[in-house]
Amino acid sequence: MTAPIRVLVADDQALFRSGVSATLSAQPDLDVVAQAANGREAVTLVAELEPDVVLMDIRMPVMDGVEATRHIFASSSIAARSRATRVIVLTTFNLDDQAATAIRLGASGFLLKDTTPDFLAACIRTVHAGNAVIAPNELVTLLDRRHSRAAPTSRYLTLTAKEREVLGEVARGLSNSEISQRIFLSESTIKTHVGSILRKLALRDRVQIVVFAYEHDLT
Repeated sequence: MTAPIRVLVADDQALFRSGVSATLSAQPDLDVVAQAANGREAVTLVAELEPDVVLMDIRMPVMDGVEATRHIFASSSIAARSRATRVIVLTTFNLDDQAATAIRLGASGFLLKDTTPDFLAACIRTVHAGNAVIAPNELVTLLDRRHSRAAPTSRYLTLTAKEREVLGEVARGLSNSEISQRIFLSESTIKTHVGSILRKLALRDRVQIVVFAYEHDLT
């Protein structure tokens, strides 16, 4: 039997935090391992417990969700963990600039705090599987609000022609199955290409591929 997805809920509102935790704990495949009332507590608990997914409120006292995300995805923090931790940002504002910053720092997407319990649970599963919880067009809109683009890096030049093609399709939001049908390669081959892209560009997941493609004018 597959182990449940271990979740950390970080929010300064005790009632919201407890309600979300109770709702998620009712799911057989989700396990809320801890709660944090601010970003500093979240950073400490991630280091101690290594949860699979963190639900991170953006606006918290002591340390906000953006700064906590920065700490969680710092190179030294990643190296110290034995397993991957992914972050979903929770916000009350659509197209939130702070959410965009958190995504640049490593978060796998963002959700509005008034989302339904079923959708929240589904998004946790999606992010745990390595996918984003924000559509590429919405992500590009977020990124376009405050940042300019740069020329491709030397790492990008190490990609093969086929890997660059796959990168472009991932950046458009296509799944491995959809890319497979589009460029006439097997789904397993597409998966291999995506893994190679992540490794060569030192990226963590597909949402970071979208960010990279946009920031380097590859979309």
